Amino acid sequence: MRLQVGIPETDLEEVKQFAEWILKVGDGVLGEENDGEASIQIPNDLLILDKANPLKALIDFTYPNMLESLQDPMFFQQRAILAPTRDVVGCINEKLLEMMPGEEATYLSSDGLCETEQTTEIDSALFSTEVINSLRLAGLPNHKLVLKVDVPVMLLRNLDQQNGLCNGTRLQVVKLGKHVIEAKIITGTNIGQHTLISRLKMTPSDKRIPVKICRKQFPISMCFAMTINKSLGQSLDRVGLYLPRPVFSHGQLYVTVSRVKSKKGLKILIEEEDSITNKTTNVVYKEVLQCL
Repeated sequence: MRLQVGIPETDLEEVKQFAEWILKVGDGVLGEENDGEASIQIPNDLLILDKANPLKALIDFTYPNMLESLQDPMFFQQRAILAPTRDVVGCINEKLLEMMPGEEATYLSSDGLCETEQTTEIDSALFSTEVINSLRLAGLPNHKLVLKVDVPVMLLRNLDQQNGLCNGTRLQVVKLGKHVIEAKIITGTNIGQHTLISRLKMTPSDKRIPVKICRKQFPISMCFAMTINKSLGQSLDRVGLYLPRPVFSHGQLYVTVSRVKSKKGLKILIEEEDSITNKTTNVVYKEVLQCL
């Protein structure tokens, strides 16, 4: 359905073949049927094959002429680099931040154990401020947030649903103040509207942490790149998929390749032991699909 919107009749056959390939990835029948993990081969026309600087080639495909397009409200809205883990996403975001013009602004969070939490001296010793600063948790901004004007960011909390400020909304930074960040919305129903974002006290929902911690920080993260799971529900013109390690959960590869509106809008970079390959892991558990 995503592929067929606004497609000329001359491209229908190519779109049909690409759609069938995407469905085979989702159903786990590409190459040979699998129930769990299986190695599949990606078509060469979807691959980044530049061996000299493959990551730069992926960035150039996803964000062509980026510095000349910073004032185009649709530029960052229609493209993203996807990766399986937050660590890989963070590295790509830092690399693209270095390419952006202007001065960096660094914001450090205020972290500690929640005042409402009944803690012991052992808890306080184990979870010192330095330890909490070092934690990088899903749904929580990092202790150190480095930004520049015109950088795309993503909200990590619901701030004002009526005005389109929801978890996952993407914005572009307009001004960087000491206590407030001004940004314009680039996705959703209020595109172009400016908003002010201030620091919030946030508590992670990660059950692996035995105590309740609080982090006061701007509820945003850079989003040149984002995790595959965070891209759910988005339609993009260009998607660059970076796989320095394979996907690790059911349907992740299918989610990625089904974000794009056309075959020419997708490129995949697969690295294995510092070399480029055309094979990767697809994870499909048939039990999940039985009742669909």
